Amino acid sequence: MHKTALIGGDGIGPEVVDEAMRVVAATKVPFTTSSYDLGAARYIRDKVVLPEETLAELRGFDAIMLGAIGPAIGSKEVPPGILERGLLLKLRFELDLYINHRPFITPPGGNGGRFEDVDFIVIRENTEGTYAGEGGLLRRGTAHEIATQGSVNTRFGVERAVRYAFELAKSRPRKHLTLVHKTNVLTFSGDLWQRTFDEVASEYPDVATAYNHVDAACIYMVDSPSRYDVVVTDNLFGDIITDLAGAISGGIGHAASANLNPARTGPSLFEPVHGAAHDIVGTGKANPIAAIRSAALMLEFLGEAKAAKAIFEVLGNYNPVPNMTTSEIGKEIAERVANAN
Repeated sequence: MHKTALIGGDGIGPEVVDEAMRVVAATKVPFTTSSYDLGAARYIRDKVVLPEETLAELRGFDAIMLGAIGPAIGSKEVPPGILERGLLLKLRFELDLYINHRPFITPPGGNGGRFEDVDFIVIRENTEGTYAGEGGLLRRGTAHEIATQGSVNTRFGVERAVRYAFELAKSRPRKHLTLVHKTNVLTFSGDLWQRTFDEVASEYPDVATAYNHVDAACIYMVDSPSRYDVVVTDNLFGDIITDLAGAISGGIGHAASANLNPARTGPSLFEPVHGAAHDIVGTGKANPIAAIRSAALMLEFLGEAKAAKAIFEVLGNYNPVPNMTTSEIGKEIAERVANAN
């Protein structure tokens, strides 16, 4: 019996989590769930972000399913960084979710007929880099204000991300891994990443490798995404290029993610990356496929390979009829998964 914490969050988050768990239920894998009220709405109401007692409870779960976190666009009720640092990044750091695993594959029907051959995974180092929070402000609000924002890169953190990426590439048919960074300008962190990458590569002679500067990678993803199989990169670059990858592979409504602790010293967290989309709450327009794909990643990580495969295979052949609602899509996918079992 797997124990899963559900954080529906804000906006369309609860809607897509409901459909994702409907599909999980269709696999007949035994789950127990507990829901947690966290996000912008909770902060606005109670000025609470992530209580320590809640964090302690979350450590006891096998997995966490997250819908979306964030206030409506233009809202002044939640200062920038409150939820990002106090909830999302805190969960990543405290639970040591050091791998951000984001697969991209063109959905059935393609994406305007241009990108029919997208099938790659981006591995983003998830607990270091510029998101570690090194820096500060001096003389804030004056004409002489200074802001610094450092990037933390350790051999330990880089190597475990790179090694995970090599293992993943080794398991895939193409066996190809690309490092994305900016070594010509970021000569300290870039050097650490490149040396670590090269040293680990020597242990994987059957994996072909390549290097791209991050700006070149953005061009290549748009012009020839089929060149990529597995990509490994740092926290900031990974955040940026995965949104681009979502756009070229069927839209952000298909983009899933897994925030993983491969050492399994605590729960891993699974979430779609599309945001809260407050403007379509309750309209039935939210696409639940990214959340459903994230739930399949959760099943896969929990060792339920057969159930995960059933969902992936259904999604691989599923193209919803135009104007289907969120719940209609979830119901149809769940029925197909149930029949596959």
